[in-house]
Amino acid sequence: MTDKLRIGIVGAGIMGRGNALSLSGRADVEITAVTSRSESSAAQLADEISGRGAARPAVHADLEALLADAAVDAVVLTTPDDVHGEMMVLAAEAGKHILVEKPMTTSVAEADAAVRAIREHGVVAMCLFNHRWVPAYAQAYELLAELGAGAVAYARKDDTIFVPTEMLSWADRTTCAWFLSSHDIDLVSWLLRDQVRRVYATARWGKLRSLGIDTPDGIQIQAEYSRGAVATFESAWIYPNTFPTVVDSYVSVIADDGVVQLDRQKESVVLAKPDGYSYPRNMLQRVMHGVPAGAYADAIAHWVDCCRTGRQPLITIESSRNVTAVLEAAHQSIETRQPVDVTMLADPGAA
Repeated sequence: MTDKLRIGIVGAGIMGRGNALSLSGRADVEITAVTSRSESSAAQLADEISGRGAARPAVHADLEALLADAAVDAVVLTTPDDVHGEMMVLAAEAGKHILVEKPMTTSVAEADAAVRAIREHGVVAMCLFNHRWVPAYAQAYELLAELGAGAVAYARKDDTIFVPTEMLSWADRTTCAWFLSSHDIDLVSWLLRDQVRRVYATARWGKLRSLGIDTPDGIQIQAEYSRGAVATFESAWIYPNTFPTVVDSYVSVIADDGVVQLDRQKESVVLAKPDGYSYPRNMLQRVMHGVPAGAYADAIAHWVDCCRTGRQPLITIESSRNVTAVLEAAHQSIETRQPVDVTMLADPGAA
């Protein structure tokens, strides 16, 4: 490896640009390549990166060409949820470190294949569950260590209808649970220091189907943990666009000796203008004094450091595979209307 970690970005949409922004200001990183389904979008992203004072990345026609580029040490996969699995296997086989947007995959079989390839080829891999770097959530992890056994958890992550109808062109290839609850399942399992063993889930279809998007409006997952805690994971994405934030997020964990509540609806700023009222988001992504900051940038910085040192990331690839297992079981439960047991991998990073 050279003095800088040389990165290829796969996908030039919202998340590809978000990752590029967080990476482009780092002295220990160089974005050397970009690819996307749309060559024009990849070229535009390459131009934006060079416009920030960096060398213009090479624009490759496809993932295969990018993985063959000797000037790429690591890849950042920012493609739709359902295509991550094969890409991770190919990247691992090519000896490239991997950062993948959540969820890791939408199939346990694909997740298991990715874990095998990653471990066999010795690359560093992490799923970008950036919520573990939100200061309040990290503080909650420490506080809960003093409150006894976890008992009951609730996590809500609901989006406005803008997300499945305008932000995502592939909403019918995923669900609100894959897209939203994946964050919360990773977070709550980390906070509880435990793994889900059984789930029962229900879903509602209606609003989005009426708009020609065949995906549930909302999903609720009831989860039992191996040491007895129970949790509810709620996701929906049909809030009206008049809601003051695109996402409404709340987490609570009740333990034997206390409770921790985490409400991210407001993030310390309230903005009122003649045309509306909003709560600007700033914990995950922000630019502070010209420098990318927030939990998103902090999580990416952690992955870069692990790639450069060979350390195990805080979020192991096994733990992210286990999130996929919970969600696959939940979707099976929706279809069968029965509880479904979850088979977990041992997590080498578990407390």
